[in-house]
Amino acid sequence: MSNVRPLAELRAVREPGKRMRSRLLDAAVEMFKAQGLAGVAVADIAAAAGAFPSQITYYFRTKEALFVEAACREVLYVARQAETSAAPALTGADYNRRLVETVIGSPGLALFVEALSLTRRRQDLAPLIERTFDRLHSQGDRAYAETKAQHGWSGGDDPATTARRFWTLALGVALRDGATGATGQEAIDEMLALLRHSGASPRAAHSHGAT
Repeated sequence: MSNVRPLAELRAVREPGKRMRSRLLDAAVEMFKAQGLAGVAVADIAAAAGAFPSQITYYFRTKEALFVEAACREVLYVARQAETSAAPALTGADYNRRLVETVIGSPGLALFVEALSLTRRRQDLAPLIERTFDRLHSQGDRAYAETKAQHGWSGGDDPATTARRFWTLALGVALRDGATGATGQEAIDEMLALLRHSGASPRAAHSHGAT
């Protein structure tokens, strides 16, 4: 019984902190998606979250660190949405299309691209980016492997390679098309073409052609 009180007190301290961090991230990500890093002030984020600016410093140290964490969290949300959308696909080509239409042009992907650029100047934030890539690849690997096994698809690269290729291409398309002002549909078409040319779509087990 002697351990119950300290553990309960520790939990009481931790849980409000987790909730406050989540509120700050929720407020920040919406403002960052709308205005970018430079267009948002710490005081505005704090006000939107019902917090004080000092709490952003306490939990995240800097606005840049908050931005990178918000961007990483958001791109993982986008990835989960894409996997959910693609799961019912009956062919490899349809699986790719569903993934691409969810990911390409999403504000979360654009935010993550900006976070990557920022991290080049702030190497102290690189570990969070690296962990996010690990999660993107592992989640994509798992989701694709499960769908491929469920439908009996054959061919194509192994799931781990496929997941890494997808995110490499998606980030490249987002970076280039963001700079050139391409429309969302143009970016989607470009991404689908890149996936087709890479041979990323598997085949149905009974078929000898690409699905």
